Amino acid sequence: MDIGLLSVSMNVYSTRRIVEEAENLGHFIEQVDHTKCVVKLGKGKPQIFYHGDNITNDFDAVIPRIGTKVTRHGAAIVKQFEMNGVFSTARSLSIARARNKVRTLQIMARKGIPIPETLFAIDPDNIKEQIEILGGPPVIIKLQEGTQGLGVILAETKKSAKSIIDTFYKMDTSILIQKYIEESNGEDIRIFVVGNKIVASMKRTSELDEFRSNVHRGGSTEKVTLSAKEQYIALNAAKHIGLGVAGVDLIRSKKGPLLIEVNASPGLQGIEAATGVNIAKEIILFVERNGRKRRK
Repeated sequence: MDIGLLSVSMNVYSTRRIVEEAENLGHFIEQVDHTKCVVKLGKGKPQIFYHGDNITNDFDAVIPRIGTKVTRHGAAIVKQFEMNGVFSTARSLSIARARNKVRTLQIMARKGIPIPETLFAIDPDNIKEQIEILGGPPVIIKLQEGTQGLGVILAETKKSAKSIIDTFYKMDTSILIQKYIEESNGEDIRIFVVGNKIVASMKRTSELDEFRSNVHRGGSTEKVTLSAKEQYIALNAAKHIGLGVAGVDLIRSKKGPLLIEVNASPGLQGIEAATGVNIAKEIILFVERNGRKRRK
């Protein structure tokens, strides 16, 4: 197969691993920097150009690895490939959904997937009431489109929470506020879903004096065994968002597992090291099962 890997650079572990496994399985794969792609609309069939070359019909499938800062453009490029009949491991709409935490949680709540108590608003005049709705501090304040633990703040007092929230509102920055789950103890679970199966899962534990457990924030990782409820949540979360490849993040609470995020471009480095699973190969096998079918 001819596969396009939409990624800004080869200097990324996940990109290199996917390329390596695709070539090991006998496929042609090309890294395409989606930020350099140009779409031509108008007379005739829409076309996609990359460094001046028309790549509209070059690929049987694409694997999007879209960064946070270029979500809209990246999703638009994916949409154009989709409209040309090219299979994508993540639909353009699904990428946009997953990147917006509020939209993700709205979908999960509607589908009955358990999530932490969450609030979002834009009114700076009733911050005190907003905090009280969640039962008071401590609360977690998150940017709606943050990633890798960036833009996630723990406010331990009402005064600090009010100050932080007020600042974000005045900056016209979209945020959400969540009840702090103390018993999670700086731990969360990353579950990697490919197609309709869970291929790997790990527990991430934060460093001392750091409540965020992301590997990029210095957290440690280890393989973890999932409960039946956690497996159910992960598989259905990926399905409801519409992702063929997804990283689903959960925390364990007194009330059971709670979904906190669904990632459309989950990293491979931490979870492959922690579990020993060849996730990059699983992604290529998923493309094999679906790409040829779509092109026919």
